[in-house]
Amino acid sequence: QVQLVESGGGLVQAGGSLRLSCEASGRPFAAYAMGWFRQAPGKEREFVASIRWSGGTTYYGDSVTGRFTISREIRKYKVYLQMNSLKPEDTAVYYCAAHRVGAQQYDAWGQGTQVTVSS
Repeated sequence: QVQLVESGGGLVQAGGSLRLSCEASGRPFAAYAMGWFRQAPGKEREFVASIRWSGGTTYYGDSVTGRFTISREIRKYKVYLQMNSLKPEDTAVYYCAAHRVGAQQYDAWGQGTQVTVSS
């Protein structure tokens, strides 16, 4: 079974930065892509960013483009989300997810890490 564990969340002032990490462990798997999603209270889950495991092509949600950067360490099976110029509206629980080869969608999820941006 795949386990995804996020870390790096916390409280930061507007304009500040945070770096989230996600480490995959458990049964080895082949990833098609890894991604970050977020969910704020009372809102639906929102796509933040993703990275193709092979080739490293990245995709970003409109609200974070230019401020967030996703990256990966293939050998360590880790993915990162560097978040700069944070805004109060970035406050949410951030989830790491894996889209495994053969799956139709993201099919493994972490427990989430809270990011709170104060104004």
